[in-house]
Amino acid sequence: MECTVMQEEEEEKEETFHSPLQEIITKKTKKDEETNGDEETIKLSLMRTIVVNKLDPPPSSKDNIDDLTLRRFLRARDLDVEKASSMFVRYLEWRRSFVPKGSISESEITNEIAQNKMFVQGSDKQGRPIAVVFGSRHFACKGGCVDEFRRFLVFALDKLCHRIPEGQDKFTIIGDLKGYGYCNSDLRGNLAAITIQQEYYPERLGKLFVINAPYIFMTMWKIVCPFIDKNTKKKIVFVENKRLRETLLEDIDESQLPDIYGGKLQLVPVQNG
Repeated sequence: MECTVMQEEEEEKEETFHSPLQEIITKKTKKDEETNGDEETIKLSLMRTIVVNKLDPPPSSKDNIDDLTLRRFLRARDLDVEKASSMFVRYLEWRRSFVPKGSISESEITNEIAQNKMFVQGSDKQGRPIAVVFGSRHFACKGGCVDEFRRFLVFALDKLCHRIPEGQDKFTIIGDLKGYGYCNSDLRGNLAAITIQQEYYPERLGKLFVINAPYIFMTMWKIVCPFIDKNTKKKIVFVENKRLRETLLEDIDESQLPDIYGGKLQLVPVQNG
């Protein structure tokens, strides 16, 4: 029942914009179609028009509405301009309220950093930076509050995104669940992570390798799986223990693979990456 309710709430968020913005779309589409321009370029232009008209206060240089950012949101909604515009406006409104200073400081996430659970190092064969997350080191906040964990996620994802080189727009994550148990099962935290990654960092995940997954984790997976969109699910790979190194080497060169998986690089805590 909870799954159904939350999905319905997400669908309601996808409500599209209506006139007078719809009139803007119609007029601009007709004009651009006559130029026979590239479809995605045309839609990016339409999307920018809608976003500028919808935002209050108007966008500033801090809002980062360059074409590369807009394109990620557009592709996340299968080039549906209205849905992508709605998604992007929600993202900017969230960013303005949740990260008012532009970034999360380490002083705001001391408990999460102390768990020493996320590291960065190297890049895969496509140039995507790699992060390693140890599920057995994550412990839910007492009382069920996930605010600090949300801040940690934004801190970590921003760090990872800053390591993405020019010409690339995604990252790779290795989720290591060795030693994962009941004490690490955090439904609220998992749902928060899914929401933040999908709604506010769309098209950033290149691939997620889930390794050393114990049977107990599959119970949690069955609960959260319905909240993961179809595009994200395609990027998640559950790796067999006996093929761990072999599978990782298909995407990551040995020189870029963390040493704990038979590679050459030592892991660096995300806050130092």
